[in-house]
This record gives sequence, structure tokens and C-alpha cells, in this order.
Amino acid sequence: MSLQLLRGRELKPPLRSIRTQDATSTTKPQEAAQLPHISANRTALRFPVGAQSRHFYARFYPGSAAGDWNDWHWQFRNRIRTLKELERIFSLSASERGAVGQHVGALPVGITPYYASLMGLDDESEPLRRTHIMTGDEYVRVAGEADDPLSEDHDTVVPGLVHRYPDRVLFLTTGTCSTYCRYCTRSRLVGNPGGEYQFSTRQWEKALGYLETHTEVRDVLLSGGDPLSIGDDKLDWLLTRLRAIPHIEFLRIGTKIPVVLPQRITKSLVKMLKKHHPLWMSIHFTHPKELTPEVAESIGRLADAGIPLGSQSVLLKGINDDAAVMMPLMHGLLKLRVKPYYLYQCDPIRGSHHFRTSVDKGVEIIRALRGHTTGYAAPSFVVDAPGGGGKILIAPDSVMGRDGDDLLLRNFEGKIYRYPDPEGALGRDKPMAAE
Repeated sequence: MSLQLLRGRELKPPLRSIRTQDATSTTKPQEAAQLPHISANRTALRFPVGAQSRHFYARFYPGSAAGDWNDWHWQFRNRIRTLKELERIFSLSASERGAVGQHVGALPVGITPYYASLMGLDDESEPLRRTHIMTGDEYVRVAGEADDPLSEDHDTVVPGLVHRYPDRVLFLTTGTCSTYCRYCTRSRLVGNPGGEYQFSTRQWEKALGYLETHTEVRDVLLSGGDPLSIGDDKLDWLLTRLRAIPHIEFLRIGTKIPVVLPQRITKSLVKMLKKHHPLWMSIHFTHPKELTPEVAESIGRLADAGIPLGSQSVLLKGINDDAAVMMPLMHGLLKLRVKPYYLYQCDPIRGSHHFRTSVDKGVEIIRALRGHTTGYAAPSFVVDAPGGGGKILIAPDSVMGRDGDDLLLRNFEGKIYRYPDPEGALGRDKPMAAE
């Protein structure tokens, strides 16, 4: 049915209820039974399987075939969720074992078998493993940390809808992710079994009702949790409802699934997403190790569908806080047709001190990128201000001052250049003699 026919008509919600929670134990048998079994020979499951993945599933999932491995439902069902499962695959340190053993509540351990295959099984310092297996450091609290450091709850206008910027809203669609990053800014709500955050079509209707009456909103970012953890039919329903609101011009999806569960980017999903243009996607990348043949396939399908892709990376201590790591990541993203968009200073979420660098480190990395590689490869470095201040751009200071009518600027090599700017005021607060 065309969008024109849908406008002005009330869409019925999907018949099946939306999964609202993520249990801390493995998927129940009755839940698993709801997921369709897909033949290993089915054409839709054709997907590259990297050598690292082949070795991993042959070792740890010997009863599975490539068709199972490439079925995103299988990956989701078989996420590594418990201490027993972690110990079966990883050589855990005492810190990891103790931290997992005492964890309760939101932000449980959750790792897809695919993403686990990229991790160091015997090395607790391996970057991807550090971002997903909790350690004792997660229980250390320092000054300035909070459960909701960005004050999203304060700017929540109806459950799940955050309206902070004048023309944009954040639509929290689900509390479920396929994997759980230990530095998650929404650790208070994702994967929470029985917590206060519930996600359902009834809640979505309240958010849609707000958007229909607030004509100043033209841009909706779907996040969560991860919107791509929602089934095709329910996600299609929501996108169609949003597209039917005349004043909403842009839809965006924030996701990590193309990186941690690339098999989810099926041809049927891509076909559905194409119906809702202009649709943009921001993808959470962390490290060059994530740039696998599987990810290249998932990203290629999205790019071929005409979806503009941007990356969002969080600066993490000892993981990617080095230009020697960040530059190949940015270059690799460009080769996959992903524009490096944001480099985030890690939010001061409770228990995140061991992940956070100084802000200086981010500026240092941006300085190492700008001028030393194409501008397309240099993301904007931002601090999402605690207390709800929004994203604040942080950049190397290139304005050195003024000399008469000349603005003095420093380039990427550290050299000073003059720009004739007799009517300008920029730099007058820091005069500098000509050199």
C-alpha cells in the first residue's frame, strides 16, 4: 500500500505483541519455538562466513551448520548470557568471573556467538572482549557518575520519547540489544528484567500521538535498546506510522546490530527499509577488528539500498584511544561507504571510570586525523553534556589570535598563517604578535 493511501488512515498495530524485556537467563523454550526454523540451504541465508567465525562455531557449536550461523534468529537465541556459557568459551579472569557472578538487574551480559568469535578467548585485555565482559571495575563508583548522566528522563515528554532539541526527538523503541556494551549510556534500562521501562505498541501510540500534535518536530531518531532487534513487521509498522505524519521529514535509526549481528541485515529487512526514505542510519563502531567480511556484507546491503550511513564511536581508554587504532577504523569505514560522523567522549555513566579518557585525548586524536588524511575520515568529536546540555563540539583550537586586520590561524603542521579579516571579531580576545 502506498504512503499516499496510508496518510489519513489509522494503521492497525501488529498482531503480535512486542517483546518488552530481555531475560537474564537464556531464552525460554516456548520463546525459542516462536522463532522460525530456517533451512541451511535457503537462498536468503547466503552470507559470507569469515575464517575466524568458521573456526569458532566448529569448536564451540559443533552441531551447527553455516545456515544456522547465518540465521540471525539462531544468533539471537544463542547469545552468551550466563557465567556458565562464558566459562565454556572464555578463559575468565578472577575479576571477570566475580563481576559476572554478582551482577543483578539491567545491562546483563549478552554477546552474539558471531561477535564473540572476534574476541580474544584467552586475553582479558583484548579490546572487544573488554567492552562486553564485565569486570570488577564496573562496581567502582567515582564522583560525577550517574545512572542517567544526560538527564534523558528529565526531557522525556511521554514514556520512551525524549524531546530535548527544538526540532528533533529521541524515540526509545525497545529495551533489547543483541549485545550489551559495558559503557552503555542507557545501562539503567536496557535488558532490564521487570524494570520500570516497558516497550509496547501502547507506549508507541502515546509517542506517536505526541509527535502528531508537535509540528515543530521534523527529525526522529529511533534508538533504544536497538531498533533492529525488533522484527520486520513491527518495525515496518512503526516506520509507516511515522512516515504518515506530514511534518516529519527525516527518520534515523541508531544501531550496533550491523556490527555485532550482521546476519540481521537480511534482504527482506533491507527491502522494507527502502520503503521509508529518506531514512538515515548511525552505526556504532568501536575498533578495526569489527571490519570483517560479514560486516562488509551487511553494510553493503544497506548502502546499496540508498541508506546514508554514518558511524558513531565512543572513545574508550586502552581500546581505541590511539590514532594508530582510530585512523584504520575511519579509513575502513570509508571503504565500506560509511561516513565517520561522531567520536563521543564516553558518558560518565555509573561504573564507567575505567573506560573514560581525558577530553584532551579526543582532541589529540582529531588533531592526528585532520590534515593527515581526508576530511571525510575525520569525525566530529563531541561531549554529550551531563545534565541535558546536548552535544557540544570539541575541536583543536586553530585560532591563534589577531595581528592588526589579520586573523592568525594554525594549520595541521602547527604553522601559523594569516587570513585578511578586517571586519572580523574572532580571535580579538587573544592577540598575538606576528611571527
